[in-house]
Amino acid sequence: MKKQKAPGLTSDINVTPMVDVMLVLLIIFMVITPMLTKGVSVDIPRTKNPIAMKDADKDDAILVCVTRDGHLFLSPGNAPVTLEELPGKVRDLQTNKLDKTVYVKADMRAKYGRVEETVDSLRSAGVDQLGLLTEQIPQAGRPAEKKE
Repeated sequence: MKKQKAPGLTSDINVTPMVDVMLVLLIIFMVITPMLTKGVSVDIPRTKNPIAMKDADKDDAILVCVTRDGHLFLSPGNAPVTLEELPGKVRDLQTNKLDKTVYVKADMRAKYGRVEETVDSLRSAGVDQLGLLTEQIPQAGRPAEKKE
């Protein structure tokens, strides 16, 4: 009886497992990336001379979004709220915070009265500092920035 020899070594790289892992990661990033936007997607008003509000992009910044149809969303958490619930929830979020600024991000087509009611509701919650977020009108040679 003849003794069998082991197959010879192959020096080819098997990339199939790596491609499988990369495709799974790509799918995960494609699903998660739209969820990473802070707040609700709204078309904010544009202005020529905004004031920079860098703290509005922080993870723990209190952000109230007013959509075109008048719905309110409160971040962090991006939770829908009613006008009556807003003062209590904002007070809860402001406890133990050094920066007590609340940022309002309203759609440019939202009714002015709804934005005014939101600001009045925030003032009744004891908010002293409000930031109204706007976007800079792009000018030649300058990129657009998110400002107040």
